Amino acid sequence: MNIKNLFKIVIVSGLLANTTTSCSDWLEVDLEDSILENKLFETNDGYTSVLNGVYAKMNEQYSTTLSMGTIDAMAKLYDIGSNHNQYPYYNFDFDGPSFRSMSGNVWTGLYSLIANLNTLLEFCDSPESTLKEHYYPYVKGEALALRAMLHFDLLRIYGPIYSEGTLNTICIPYQETSSKEIQPLLSAEKVMEKIIRDLKAASELLKDDRIRTEGVLNSEPEDLNEGVDFRYRQFRLNYYAVQGLLARAYLWKGDKTAAYECAKAIITECETNEVFPWTAKAKVQGDNPDLLFSTEVMFSLYNVSRLNLYDSYFNPNASYTNALTFAGKTMAEGDMTTKINWFYDDMNDLRLSEMWSVETIEEVDNVGGTTMHTALCFKKYDDIYVSETRRYMIPLLRMSEIYLIAAECATDLTEAIGYINTIRSNRNCVNLELTDFDTQETIQTYIGNEFARETIGEGQLYFYYKRLGKTSVLSGSAGDYEYAGWYGAEVSMSLQNYVWPLPPVEEDKRAN
Repeated sequence: MNIKNLFKIVIVSGLLANTTTSCSDWLEVDLEDSILENKLFETNDGYTSVLNGVYAKMNEQYSTTLSMGTIDAMAKLYDIGSNHNQYPYYNFDFDGPSFRSMSGNVWTGLYSLIANLNTLLEFCDSPESTLKEHYYPYVKGEALALRAMLHFDLLRIYGPIYSEGTLNTICIPYQETSSKEIQPLLSAEKVMEKIIRDLKAASELLKDDRIRTEGVLNSEPEDLNEGVDFRYRQFRLNYYAVQGLLARAYLWKGDKTAAYECAKAIITECETNEVFPWTAKAKVQGDNPDLLFSTEVMFSLYNVSRLNLYDSYFNPNASYTNALTFAGKTMAEGDMTTKINWFYDDMNDLRLSEMWSVETIEEVDNVGGTTMHTALCFKKYDDIYVSETRRYMIPLLRMSEIYLIAAECATDLTEAIGYINTIRSNRNCVNLELTDFDTQETIQTYIGNEFARETIGEGQLYFYYKRLGKTSVLSGSAGDYEYAGWYGAEVSMSLQNYVWPLPPVEEDKRAN
């Protein structure tokens, strides 16, 4: 047995296929086949199959739309012209058919996963439950955490820019049962309360997670009878990842004290237990570079089709209308017509020197003609085979974000710059120095720069901009880099661009 078996859908594939068929309820989930449902949960393996099935099905949204593709295009990261496949999203064409279809898939996909989690949670606490006692805290804890995370991302997408003035804004439902009744749209504040409640409950259930005593366990057990259900904790919502989501959630709602306490506790314990250590420079360079800084990843997807995604988005052989590249034609220091020199401040940065290359991409027009383009190509997801864990990993939460949360929430500027410099030193960058004129605003600028460099290709920058209500962001368009001045790379961002309208599939159901 290897790690692939951990995410193999056996019985659950039948359940998920049947639970996402068309019907009249608002989630498009039909769980009326109670015979199949009860049969599935007759054994302990049924519970783990459903949970593993949810992790696997997350790839449908999080491997593309909500990580390396659409959501990063909406953060203006890449050079996307009007003929590019991502242009409707880059240009926030909310009313266009492409955006409406994509949004509908995100909405129904995430709520379908939530529906399956709710069914699992109800069976966990059923008097007839067959779930083994030592499995219970893991299965229920991870299911609760996943439910919270999925709702949190729905809130970050469809909810308002969270503030005192928007707490009562009605946005999304929080689905807590397998009931097929239409659930009410709740205020942003009420949704946040439920997210934090579920994450706290998950943390309590997972307090004895093996990751706290034995690490991530990214290897096969010596005892073949053990199995892998409690191993490969980087690919599951482990205790530390749940705490990280709590820190992220607290920061989203503006509770910097609670966010700081969570982040600081994670940093202290992980340093003590040597969990999620910084990836050594030697591991990032060489013949088999670890471009994901994989040892630092706290929670990730496991996607055996990651090579296909790389070929589609980042490979120099990708279609020019689909390729996600940086604006510019060179990596020469000081060339301000290339985004590289606006995005990075140190040419020795491993996130620059090891992850980008100048390549030639071919564009084919409608009549078969070709045009060659020089472009800056991103290599983070290149198919470098060393181990299955790294090869198929798509990060959803990493340790550097925890350090940046601590930096943003620290009341002492020296402490804050220390967290930022810890990241920079591990990326081979010079330290930043505080001056007598520096303020919290200066620290926030540093945090934003590092956050963008750390999470490119992981779908978090758009949400960072939204949380802060950024009205001006670094452009992705090549045209903005034709100017030598610093202001040429900035592009205006309307606050309306941060709030997706409810998809037609949901609006139609509520209207009917």
